[in-house]
Amino acid sequence: MSALRLLYLALAIWGAVHPMYYFLRWFGQNGFDLGGMVEAWHANAASSGLVWDLTIAAIALTVWILAEVAVRRNWTALIAIPATFCIGVSCGLPLYLFLRSAPIR
Repeated sequence: MSALRLLYLALAIWGAVHPMYYFLRWFGQNGFDLGGMVEAWHANAASSGLVWDLTIAAIALTVWILAEVAVRRNWTALIAIPATFCIGVSCGLPLYLFLRSAPIR
């Protein structure tokens, strides 16, 4: 495996674990309240802007993945879409780059 692929994989793991630490801390303090979490994301204009920035990035990444999968027929890369929306762009993007950079067989 190339150094670049290993870097993508490490970033995907970091992008899953590091944000999850903060989500789990929040759930520990506030209970499993998704509505409260969404409300907290929109606590001020700065955090709302960040939420929309990440939402638009996630949609753009999804469109890119679907377009490339349609051409390259790399069906495994579709795993990056639920990773993006269930974990975050910080996991989904490097995961997709890892899967996309696999050697062609």
